Amino acid sequence: MVSAYRNDSPPLGQSAAIGRAFKRALVSQCHPAMLFAVLLPFLIALVGAILMMWFFWTPLTDWLRMELARWGAVDRVDDWLATVGMFSLKLYVTPIIAAAILLPASGVLGLAIAAVFVMPLVLRHLERSDYPGLARQGRNAVAVSVWNAMWVSLVFAAGWVLTLPLWLVPPMAIVLHVLWWAFAFSRMLRVDAIVDHANPVERRLLLARHNLSFWGMGLICAFINLLPPAWVVLPVYGSLVYAHYGLDALARLRGERTIDV
Repeated sequence: MVSAYRNDSPPLGQSAAIGRAFKRALVSQCHPAMLFAVLLPFLIALVGAILMMWFFWTPLTDWLRMELARWGAVDRVDDWLATVGMFSLKLYVTPIIAAAILLPASGVLGLAIAAVFVMPLVLRHLERSDYPGLARQGRNAVAVSVWNAMWVSLVFAAGWVLTLPLWLVPPMAIVLHVLWWAFAFSRMLRVDAIVDHANPVERRLLLARHNLSFWGMGLICAFINLLPPAWVVLPVYGSLVYAHYGLDALARLRGERTIDV
């Protein structure tokens, strides 16, 4: 089966295709339906952050204080700071570490919600406005999307926590932040962007052919994610970026195939 959708624009290099996806996503983001869609992952992430702070803040900070108490170097630095009349290191470091654990957990929850529940809204919107007639040939899309969101979220959470000690080595705090969020955006959204439309063979081919581009878009989104105001719109905007890139790549892939009668 060959899609009725045709993309007659000239082929682009991967860098140009990434730039065009970001531009198209910006235009699509301004549509009222997509502006409204921003609220869902943001509210989920906000509620998730509040619940995590409510239920896990005290146990987590207590555990962190006990762990820090076992580090002789921390005790010596803390005693020296107290001697010179400055702040207690443990008093300030513990809540910072707790926030560095809980806030990203709520953020990746919002991204997972966007991938599973908002991406279908994004795809329906783009089908009507930008890719009319692009046939849906995906199989078990919901199951694939949910499983992908689950394993990416678990790997992100585990990797984030395990690499937190490296944040003490400059500039690893920024490097690890960017790399882990690039992983989350890339591995989560690239699947959901094409799972409804691409059949399993097309999906494997697209993921292999455009792997570097998907990672490149993830890195750009991760750098944008360093700015706190972007946290509100980035899950939906990132979904639009990946959807534009993925659907355009799928249309071009189908244009390369020989029509079988």
